[in-house]
Amino acid sequence: MKSTLLNMTAVLFGITLVASAGVGAVNMITAEPIAKAEQAAKVAALNGVLPAFDETSSEVLTIDEMPVTVYTATKGGAIAGYAVESMTKKGFGGAINMMVGFSPAGEVINVNVLKQTETPGLGTKMADKENVLLNSIQGQKLEDKKLVDGKLAVTKDGGDVDALTAATISSRAYVDAINRAWMAYKSVATGVTPTDVSSGATSAAGQTEEPAGQKGGEHE
Repeated sequence: MKSTLLNMTAVLFGITLVASAGVGAVNMITAEPIAKAEQAAKVAALNGVLPAFDETSSEVLTIDEMPVTVYTATKGGAIAGYAVESMTKKGFGGAINMMVGFSPAGEVINVNVLKQTETPGLGTKMADKENVLLNSIQGQKLEDKKLVDGKLAVTKDGGDVDALTAATISSRAYVDAINRAWMAYKSVATGVTPTDVSSGATSAAGQTEEPAGQKGGEHE
């Protein structure tokens, strides 16, 4: 019995060792392609919201306890624009990630929605080219918009950003992420101290946003 138990233990140990080695080998093989794919996606996202540039430098900020990365793009040594990788947790289907491009003067160049799980045919339209949300801000300085408490807002909330039809929650989430990107852009471009978009308190204060309850379907 003792001999059998030892043999079984040795066999199990051997199987575990081989399996672990196999997993490690697969990770080594796939890690580089995954990293290259992620880098390619990042470059594509930057190219989609910025004019031509030679290189970028990045700075990571924390706003509403969420990471926001600002990429300063330069061409010929001069600033070509700023791209901000922003996010919100207020989407109808969860988190929404996007890349927002700003000109050196502060106009919104373009917005690329990188990740969203909104309602198909409703909230997902935020990722369409020339959707009403983007059309409400593209080519404009956000400080010239109709602001509510210093922030962008959809028309239903007193602002002038047109919402997606039957997708008010998704539209509000989109605007929330844009506001966070705008705050991050201003921080890097002009030195304005970043504030928590949801509360207006400084980021250093460690304020957190309380996601609103989301009951029922998308609605106007």
